[in-house]
Amino acid sequence: MLWIIRILIVGLIAGWLANKVMHQDSSDMGKNLALGVVGSIVGSLVGALIGLQSTNLIGSIILAVIGACLAEWIYSRYLAKH
Repeated sequence: MLWIIRILIVGLIAGWLANKVMHQDSSDMGKNLALGVVGSIVGSLVGALIGLQSTNLIGSIILAVIGACLAEWIYSRYLAKH
C-alpha cells in the first residue's frame, strides 16, 4: 500500500515540475498527477533501457520528470485540443 502513495507523490511532483519545465499551465492537479504517473512509468522504462535505475526518491523523481516531460510533449503535440 505504501508504494501506491509513493507513486502518487512522485507522480504529482514530477507532473508539476514537468509543467514548469515545459512552460505549461500547472494549475490542473489532475492533469499533473496523470502526466506525472505516466511519466514515472515512462521514465522508469527508459531508464531501465539505458541502464539507469533508481532506488532512491530523488532519482525516481528525476526519471519521472524526464518521462513526464516526454508525456507532456506528446500530450500537447498530439492529444490536446488546439
